[in-house]
Formats: sequence, C-alpha cells, structure tokens
Amino acid sequence: MGSPLSLCVVALDPLLEAGAVSALSGNPDIALVQPEERADVAVVIVDRVDRQELDLVAATGAGPQPPAIIVIASDLSPAGAADAIGAGARGLLRRHEVNADRLARTVRTVAGGDCTVPPDLIDGLLDQHAEIDTGAYSAARGRAPEWGLDERERAVLRMVADGRETDEIAKELCYSPRTVTTVVRDITQRFRLRNRAHAVAYALRTGLL
Repeated sequence: MGSPLSLCVVALDPLLEAGAVSALSGNPDIALVQPEERADVAVVIVDRVDRQELDLVAATGAGPQPPAIIVIASDLSPAGAADAIGAGARGLLRRHEVNADRLARTVRTVAGGDCTVPPDLIDGLLDQHAEIDTGAYSAARGRAPEWGLDERERAVLRMVADGRETDEIAKELCYSPRTVTTVVRDITQRFRLRNRAHAVAYALRTGLL
C-alpha cells in the first residue's frame, strides 16, 4: 500500500466539518490536513447543492494545485449532481449512504482522476436525456454539441460515469486500456472539456448519453 492520501474536510456548518474529521481520523489510508493546506482530496459536505454550496465547491477547487473534490450532500438531485460536477466535483455521495469503506473507495477513485456518481442519478439522467442548466459553472453553457457520440464512446463514458477504472472498462468492453484512454481523450478534446468528470457532466447535461 502506498502513502496515505492527504485529505481536507470543508463544510459551511462547523458541526458537520467536525463530525466528518472525527469519523475520518482513524483511517490509515488518509492523512487529514487543514483546508488551507495542500490536499490530494477535499471532501465538501453540504445539505443541498445550491448557489452558496456551488461557490464553496468552486473555491475549494481553485488554485495552482487543486484537490480532487468529493461532495457529500444530504439532498442530491440529478440537477444538483450535474451542477456539482460542473463546479469541479469528481465524486458525489449522499450523506445517508456514506460509510467508511465507500468513502475510502471514492477517495481513491477521485484521487486517481476518475469520476463517480450514484448510479441511480446516472440512470435517471440517461433515461430522461435530461438537459440540465448548470448556471455560471457550465463551461458549455449556451452551446449545442457540434456532433454526438458514437456507440463506443457512449459505452466508455457510461462506465466512466459509474466510477469504473480504465482497466475495468477495458476488460468489460474487450478493449485495450490504451483504447479506453484514447476514447476519453478524444471526447475531452472534441468538446474542449477539462477532464473525465467534466466530460461526464457535459454529456449528461446535453443529452449525448
């Protein structure tokens, strides 16, 4: 096992922040640091995803070496999920679903550059082909995609959205890991997106998936 991942906890409510710090303090894979210190991962805890909460997510992800951000929310709707990812979150969890193992997996996933969203939110967005307005945080606001995704790109991006790692995606779809990486890179370059998480959010918002 490698070195512990440095992690900070950020919350608008000091009691939520103190509770999360207490719960995480015994995890040997995590080294807790203060919000003002550099961290590999930041956990942002909110009741709902609204303007003030999105500002907090964006501010947490600002700077030359931004952490990978996990948002833990009491109330998380499909629209809120897309807003949070658009603001910079890579991982989304509902507070009542969080336990030590799941949080640790999510920390490792986002630290590795992947994105994970509760599967029922993904399913709902895909079923409805929802076009969700992410306000000031959507880099693609006001744009329609110039072209869509082919079946291979859809299959890869669906699995990225579900938090699957490159090797898992390659094995299940019978591709090489290099092919999976190339597919994701092509999508991000085509639509001028920042990363895998932004690609998932954009595809869900615009109905590409």
